[in-house]
Amino acid sequence: MYDWANSAYSLVITSALFPIYFHSVTTTDHSNLVKFLGRTYNSDSLQTYAISIAFLFIAAINPLLSSIADYSGKKKKFMFFFSTLGAVSCASLFFFDSLSTLWIGVLGSVLAAIGYAGSIVFYNGFLPEIAETKDQDKVSAKGFALGYIGSSLLLIFSLTMILFPQWYGGIEKGFAIRLAFLLVGCWWFGFAQFSFSRLPDSGQKESQGHYLLNGYHELQKVWGQLKETPRLQKFLLAFFFYNMGVQTVMYVATLFGAGELKLDASILIVIILIIQFVAIGGAFLFSSLSKKRGNLFALTAAIFIWTLVCLGAFFCDKKYGIDEQTMFIGLAAVVGLVMGGIQSMSRSTYSKLLPETKDHASYFSFYDVCDKLGTVLGTVVFGLINELTGSMRNSILVLASFFLVGIVLLLRVGKQPRLAAVADEN
Repeated sequence: MYDWANSAYSLVITSALFPIYFHSVTTTDHSNLVKFLGRTYNSDSLQTYAISIAFLFIAAINPLLSSIADYSGKKKKFMFFFSTLGAVSCASLFFFDSLSTLWIGVLGSVLAAIGYAGSIVFYNGFLPEIAETKDQDKVSAKGFALGYIGSSLLLIFSLTMILFPQWYGGIEKGFAIRLAFLLVGCWWFGFAQFSFSRLPDSGQKESQGHYLLNGYHELQKVWGQLKETPRLQKFLLAFFFYNMGVQTVMYVATLFGAGELKLDASILIVIILIIQFVAIGGAFLFSSLSKKRGNLFALTAAIFIWTLVCLGAFFCDKKYGIDEQTMFIGLAAVVGLVMGGIQSMSRSTYSKLLPETKDHASYFSFYDVCDKLGTVLGTVVFGLINELTGSMRNSILVLASFFLVGIVLLLRVGKQPRLAAVADEN
């Protein structure tokens, strides 16, 4: 049920409504330049920089949070803190109504991301405590399913406020979107209480040295062990590059549609819903491909498709005789097809390349840090290229190069019989 609670943030704030609203508030007929903290920014780049700051902070404290989750015995209290921080931050976006309150929009979005990621660390740590090993896959899958359903319901309801204001007394579109932010905060906080009322209190574990530093020591140990596992090292490098592209596209897709293609907000929101639904079938499709041809082949195919998506977005322009809206919807459907597959296969491939060890948590903590740092670098580069060239199309072209580098590096990993096995064996 915590997935049901917090997934509203992932869909409504991160992907669908907030990027569109931020663009509309910070862009005038004459310019999309805004002043913030004494510097002038391209408004779309400012939003990507805010994402970068949030994920840089998350990457820095993730090992600390992991150690707290493992050794403090206070998982539920810390999870409550970060969950409440995220929910309140989402609700605070209701007060972001003009350039004069830009600081609320930036600060609220950064703190919401930190609250979300921080709570997930502790939430994941509860799985082995509330479910036996044989039931963990089932419980985890049920959580993802509930998260998808809950977030989609709230987004659809929010969409009705935007598209059919007469149903709600003729409310103005901007107010309807801000009201959706407030609803996300209330939804997240309210449904999270169901989980907090039922999750067990954890016992404190013994640790050598101070437990707050254990996470960083574990990362340092994994870094040293990577020298002895060259195949894993090569895969992580490939993952860093292509995942940089994946995560950045997921965060900036609606910005590109609103800022570069000037698509209507309602169309963009419907596109996000299309991605959500298509992603289900896509995950099964690439799982099937993985069974037949192996993980590395399926991953390479997915990355190649991501590259084509970026190139398609670059050429999505009326001057080429293209209907931008139709093509963007088509590209969104393809993104949905490869989005879920590439994420699940990346994790399972990484798992299969791990050396014989009982310390899986440390290796996956390292994997998560690579994921977050890739998001930081990708969003920073996207924002910088957009500011320097004045076009997000050029930024998209750079993302395509990330995917191409990822393919080249992935091909260097080589073949391994076990990587052709079914992903769910691990």
